[in-house]
Amino acid sequence: MSLSLPLGAFIAHMSAGDFFGLVVTVLIIGYLFYALIRGEKL
Repeated sequence: MSLSLPLGAFIAHMSAGDFFGLVVTVLIIGYLFYALIRGEKL
């Protein structure tokens, strides 16, 4: 896969499992970053 493809075309070639894993990973990283900025105790 070439790097010049737009993001939409890249996502269209992903399997459903890969997309689900990517979404979960982004949500977890987002929460951890939020907790770091807000000073929450995990």
